[in-house]
Amino acid sequence: MRLIVLLSALFFSGLQVFAQERVIDNKTSAQGVASYYHDKFEGRPTANGEIFDNGKFTAASNRLKLGSYVKVTNLNNGRVVYVRINDRMAATNKREIDLASIAAEQLGFVSQGLTKVIVEIVPAEEGKKGILAQREFVVSRQNEL
Repeated sequence: MRLIVLLSALFFSGLQVFAQERVIDNKTSAQGVASYYHDKFEGRPTANGEIFDNGKFTAASNRLKLGSYVKVTNLNNGRVVYVRINDRMAATNKREIDLASIAAEQLGFVSQGLTKVIVEIVPAEEGKKGILAQREFVVSRQNEL
């Protein structure tokens, strides 16, 4: 009997953790404004201890769990990019997400500075595959030049 109670407790606590990882204010997606990191942050530590690199597909968010993978869609042109959340923004920042420059370039809004986006939480496997495909695309474009 104790084993059943223990297993039930572990099962339901695991579901709760999983649910918390996939929620943006009780939703799996949110619409808002995206910006991107200034070059002055290059080389500085992020909230999870990594060193920031504007050439990696990462982002900051105050509403998403560190380590989450998200798909970001630019509502102005339909372009999509996958990123991993590894940092936090200033507490006063009301934007949805702050992207590394490489992600902002892929979304096509560097010259504007800001854009309207939809941010969708995705499973880690999807996020990792998306980021890998994006890296390969960037490398192939650089090789063409």
